[in-house]
Amino acid sequence: MNKKLLLSIFLLLVVTLSFAQTKEELQAQKAEKQAEADKFQGEANALQAQIDALPGWRKGAFGTIGGSLSNFNDWYSQGTPNNVSGNIGITANAFANKIEDKYFWRNSLTANLNWVKLDDKDNGTDTDDDFNPTTDVFNISSLYGRNISKTWAISGLAEYRTTLLDNFNDPGFLDVGVGATWTPLENLIVVIHPLNYNFVFAENDAAFESSAGAKIVADYTRQIGAINFKTNFSTFQSYEDSDLSNFTWTNSFSYTLWKMIGVGFDFALRSNKQEAANYQEVDLADADNKLQSYYTIGLSYKF
Repeated sequence: MNKKLLLSIFLLLVVTLSFAQTKEELQAQKAEKQAEADKFQGEANALQAQIDALPGWRKGAFGTIGGSLSNFNDWYSQGTPNNVSGNIGITANAFANKIEDKYFWRNSLTANLNWVKLDDKDNGTDTDDDFNPTTDVFNISSLYGRNISKTWAISGLAEYRTTLLDNFNDPGFLDVGVGATWTPLENLIVVIHPLNYNFVFAENDAAFESSAGAKIVADYTRQIGAINFKTNFSTFQSYEDSDLSNFTWTNSFSYTLWKMIGVGFDFALRSNKQEAANYQEVDLADADNKLQSYYTIGLSYKF
């Protein structure tokens, strides 16, 4: 019995040592291959950096899609036990930049569209079963500059902002101006245009007024591995009346999980007293200019 027990223990130790040795060998082989992969990946990243630095067009886009659809029947714990509801949100960020040694031409588009549906099946007067627009943001800009140094350029900017789904171009804001552009970092663009005119298109002349002023824009767009993010701050400061000034700050973030699909988050702040006066149907001086905001969370797709 003792011989059989000793033999069993001996065989168990041999199997254990063999497994441990095999595992250590596999880990050593993996470390070797990983070192080779890191080396080649570093070389590939260096080559890509050289390609990105070449003159020419650079294009890209990413966005966020969020949505839900629900149907409730006799769900008595809520105020509307029988309803069909839904929410759809789409955010898009796109750019097309031509970078040359002597000049640049940067174009960008930002859109955030959202639809909401609530159909109360018990309410006979609720006949609207369509998706209705709620968030409605559209912004497009084009910046051209001639380089005078490595980080400074004389530039001209045209930026247009309106809504697409409801009241297109009512209001619409068009900034056109000239000045300087500062590029202290590869992905950071700062526009300083003291000569700018803010054209406002709207039917309500009592709330909206065009004026001259200064335009300042700061934009930082970057991709780090699976992460894409963009932050943009745009402000117009009127020389005629501070009530005609406005600013918009937008932020977009996406993380790629699988191939081109990931998760995304968008957040924005805006201050515009003219829009507040138009919505509240009061004179511009009497408007309560609360800080506007929105956010969207959902799936993201990188183009």
